[in-house]
Amino acid sequence: MTFEKVRDIIVDTINCGEEEITETANLKDDLGMDSLDAMELSMAIEEAFGLTIEEEALKKFDTVKDIIDYLESRAA
Repeated sequence: MTFEKVRDIIVDTINCGEEEITETANLKDDLGMDSLDAMELSMAIEEAFGLTIEEEALKKFDTVKDIIDYLESRAA
């Protein structure tokens, strides 16, 4: 469920196709995310999941799986 929710947020935020988003997709290289997209994505994730993402954690998000792992670790 987390993957689907994150995927939908990414589609809405950076305007890429749903089929492009896999857990191993690199946010910058595969999905074309830039720094502005990263800030918009982090705000959308924070709002959707009701949490705050620390700046240090945000810097470590290279793939979609990194975001999912972070969210799942916060939910535990």
